[in-house]
Amino acid sequence: MSLVPGPGHPGGPGRGLRSRLRPRVRPRYKGPSFNHVVPNILTLLGLASGLTGLRFALAGRFAPAVIAIVVAGAIDGLDGRIARLLRGVSRFGAEFDSLSDFFCFGVAPAFIVYLYSLHRLGGVGFIPCLMFAVCMALRLARFNAALEGAPKPAYAYNFFTGVPAPAGAGLALLPLFLGLEADARHIAWLSTLARSPFFTAPVLIGTALLSVSTLPVWSFKNFKVPAEYVLPLLLGIGLFAAVLMADPWGALAGLAILYAAMLPFSRRSFHRLRREAEAEG
Repeated sequence: MSLVPGPGHPGGPGRGLRSRLRPRVRPRYKGPSFNHVVPNILTLLGLASGLTGLRFALAGRFAPAVIAIVVAGAIDGLDGRIARLLRGVSRFGAEFDSLSDFFCFGVAPAFIVYLYSLHRLGGVGFIPCLMFAVCMALRLARFNAALEGAPKPAYAYNFFTGVPAPAGAGLALLPLFLGLEADARHIAWLSTLARSPFFTAPVLIGTALLSVSTLPVWSFKNFKVPAEYVLPLLLGIGLFAAVLMADPWGALAGLAILYAAMLPFSRRSFHRLRREAEAEG
């Protein structure tokens, strides 16, 4: 009598053959898909860029420091849109983005300006930096609270309340844009002005007040461009990109000045839209 199991026996050779031919089932893991993680990765890269900018400023390398903040601003403009595109919007992502914005656009620019110019005033020079960081924190907190508030009129969704954090960082860094441009062009008087605490302090304080103000500011998120203006807009963007490559500091300084000059027109547009909505209502 044979003691070897036959092919049909549960422990016979047929069982091993069937187990080898059976397709392997991949284990299922619980958790968000990679698409939902991509926006948080971008936010993390933006935060790392802001930290790197502060490191460059501590080493006295202000040109790379400014570039790092500009890169953080570009990433901040992308992560939210990519999150909506990939349907990866989450409460965690919103909180993480807000904390990253506070550091990259509230803390880092203030300290960079302090190390660039305001340190000459000693402890007094730190007051504008502290004020800027506090106002940015309040501005971001107000923005987050407004997301859960009562619905706004349709026209109001085209406007921010106060200067947004990335734009505020750009306005705060205007003295550095001017100073780096002056150093590149060897313009002594402009370099002296840009490094003067009596110029940088009002710029920092003024930007801080604009960030917590109730000034309506165009958001450009929901604006629709008329068909006849699409081509001129593309040409203008191409021209700015060419100037940015040829003279980055002059282009960034001009963009910051243009943004500041736009604020009164933004306010006028908001009140005009409100009057039209009230007249129709």
